[in-house]
Amino acid sequence: MNLELKQRAAALLRAYEREGLKIATAESCTGGLVAALLTEIAGSSAVVERGFVTYSNEAKTELIGVPADLIVAHGAVSEPVARAMAEGALAHSRADVAVGITGIAGPGGGTEKKPVGLVHFGLARKGAATIHLERRYGDLGRENVRRSAVEDALTLLGSACGQR
Repeated sequence: MNLELKQRAAALLRAYEREGLKIATAESCTGGLVAALLTEIAGSSAVVERGFVTYSNEAKTELIGVPADLIVAHGAVSEPVARAMAEGALAHSRADVAVGITGIAGPGGGTEKKPVGLVHFGLARKGAATIHLERRYGDLGRENVRRSAVEDALTLLGSACGQR
């Protein structure tokens, strides 16, 4: 990851540490990139509680409790599944805040209704309503879609601790 993202991650970790908050991630299309970025920073163990790479539908169900019927009804890349991923990561960890990310990074896998570049995010925080964010980055290439999703995940996580 580039220097700017590392600096954003370091600032995010400092903000969470000041607030005494822990983070968990549930990542599908990003394959653990958010957790990897956060844990590149020295001292991240004070904030990063755990990360789940739930690339398959089975992993979403088995590791973080996303209901299989929810995936069948809406598809893995959907608002309800992103919300369930974040809530599941929160429930299956000791974190205070969790982000869930599911999307279609490409180059294949897109449809007219769910094109390449579509990413859904869920942000769950103890005692608060789960937030959803949808992004349609377009077919920017796999690496760029994933990097854009990491950037938006950092922004979402920042919003949970008052960071802009």
